[in-house]
Amino acid sequence: MAIESKETLAPPAPFKFEPQHFSPAAYHLESSIIRDILKFSNQPGVISFAGGLPGPDLFPVEELREAADRVLTHYGRKALQYGLSMGYPPLREFIAERVAMRGGVQLTADNILVTSGSQQALDVVGRAFLEPGQYVLCCRPTYLGALQAFSFYGARYTAVNMDDNGMMVETIDPLIREHRPRLFYVVPNFQNPSGITMSEKRRQLLVQKAQQYGIPIVDDNPYGELRYSGTDVPSIKSIGGQAVIQLGTFSKIVSPGLRIGWIAASRQTMGVFERVKQCTDLHTNEFAQYVIYEFVQNGALDRHIERLKVAYHARRDAMLRAMSEFFPETVTWTKPEGGLFLWVRLPEGADAAELFKAAIEEKVAYVPGKPFHTDGSGSNTLRLNFSNASLENIHEGIKRLGRVFASLA
Repeated sequence: MAIESKETLAPPAPFKFEPQHFSPAAYHLESSIIRDILKFSNQPGVISFAGGLPGPDLFPVEELREAADRVLTHYGRKALQYGLSMGYPPLREFIAERVAMRGGVQLTADNILVTSGSQQALDVVGRAFLEPGQYVLCCRPTYLGALQAFSFYGARYTAVNMDDNGMMVETIDPLIREHRPRLFYVVPNFQNPSGITMSEKRRQLLVQKAQQYGIPIVDDNPYGELRYSGTDVPSIKSIGGQAVIQLGTFSKIVSPGLRIGWIAASRQTMGVFERVKQCTDLHTNEFAQYVIYEFVQNGALDRHIERLKVAYHARRDAMLRAMSEFFPETVTWTKPEGGLFLWVRLPEGADAAELFKAAIEEKVAYVPGKPFHTDGSGSNTLRLNFSNASLENIHEGIKRLGRVFASLA
């Protein structure tokens, strides 16, 4: 009787993910340089001006604890349940009223989509408008988080130079005709990274170009309520109406850990935005929305913002004084009227990324400016954050940077 031979099969090799398993957009996505720098910033003794962080000493911990207790006491089961993709209706109504009050525009809750911070808002906008190879017209430099969000969808960029009045809008017609951008993207108030505020004249001109060419404006406005000097400028949303998609967030005026931002836009866009958002999450943190809504009642938000403005004003001025004292004359910087950032320009030929190594040896950190540029320029620039440091650390940290920059004199 024949005996069948049984072939012994070799055990399969352990599964390994290879580059071809991933989409090209995901695999080639670059890490955030700011998050990488924070690894150095967390070393003992390092004074960090790198992250765009609010001051944690100013977080309204007790007020938020009381608000959370009220939510759990009165709305616990509802606040812990799934919510609407558009967001918690009372909070959307509050946001609409606040944006309308500050911007002189007519808005209701139907014009507001709540997002998981303004970074998700940027992703929703990119997902809704951009296809590979299409252009976004932005500033040179511009917000790194927007570049990351839009680049995932294959965006390309045409960048416009800035001066002390913001984007030089009067130069953009040839760029529009050449590249036909899908979006104009600006951070008009105390821009991240430069700290520059766009003038009213430039805002009006940008709206004219949007209407002339039929291109929406994305008005990214996380810092607009944090003004310490100068005069308020009308929002682009108030000038441009339905042509403008305004993004906002409670991250800079309450707490980034709650991750609550929003999109304020026309009703005709909201259906698209809602469906796009549902591809990433069914709803933004419902409990956090309830807590923020409880917190903002009875003027508490305005009182807290006033405390922030007093503290950040002092920190900005301390950094400006220290820079005047310790930086060589060959180094220049912006003097923002609000927000969280200063922008520093080193002499031509200097490399802020190379100097960062020396800065870490001096135990001080910043963000090199090149990643904020879409064209590879800006090697001699850097961003400093003043909101997340004590007055003493600001003075000492700038003194340390002065030693790093001394070779540039």
